Amino acid sequence: MGGRWDNRPPEPDRKRIMLTHALGCLGAALSMSLSWPQVYKSCVQRRTGGLSPTAGALGVAMPLGWITYGLLSGERIQIITNTVTGTAGLLIVVALLATQPALRSVRSLRVSLGAFGGVVLMLALSGLAAALPAVRGTQVAPVLGLVLAIVSVLSAVPQPLALLRDRRQDLSGLSALRWRLGAAASASWFAYGLLTGQLGVATSATAGLLSTLTVCTILFLRREPQPVREFTHGHWRASITTRNLSMAGI
Repeated sequence: MGGRWDNRPPEPDRKRIMLTHALGCLGAALSMSLSWPQVYKSCVQRRTGGLSPTAGALGVAMPLGWITYGLLSGERIQIITNTVTGTAGLLIVVALLATQPALRSVRSLRVSLGAFGGVVLMLALSGLAAALPAVRGTQVAPVLGLVLAIVSVLSAVPQPLALLRDRRQDLSGLSALRWRLGAAASASWFAYGLLTGQLGVATSATAGLLSTLTVCTILFLRREPQPVREFTHGHWRASITTRNLSMAGI
């Protein structure tokens, strides 16, 4: 009959599927790990200088948005990934507010709360739309994904903008490793979004990639040399641990 004896897709399609799956897993792994160096610096070392409160609030709100998107579209990888990243984002925000009392006033948090509330309102409307009898979640998901992509473009602005506006700002609270991992994760999600035809994911990743590369460049250009002190009688350098952490970008 000239037909195929199995149900496997053609070789090019199989390679595409495998590549897409690999990119999704890589993006998920990077996304789930990228915030934890910042969690260590903020929560353990209690260093939060340079962090943007608005970016922190969106770092909690946007994972909630992509979790909702995953629930509506059936993309489990989005649910798992953003549950982890959202938890890390929440820990960073708590550390930021705990170490900088001046940020806890309503006046200081007005923009951050407004951004967070706007995303939550959007998610509530999406949930209500999906609950309508004649509407399926898979119909609402593309619209939500597009809106989240637009918000992602906006949410990528506060952190690099805060660093560009104040060139003498204390950057000791920013983890360079976190932003390097963020750039790699955004690149993976961009390719994943293109291969799967998810415009929202690709657009969001593009904004994230531009933002993370900007912050990485600023941190590289403004890095400070680490002082080295040495003891006599053959002892190890006093600052060896600090220098190793700094070289690792933590």
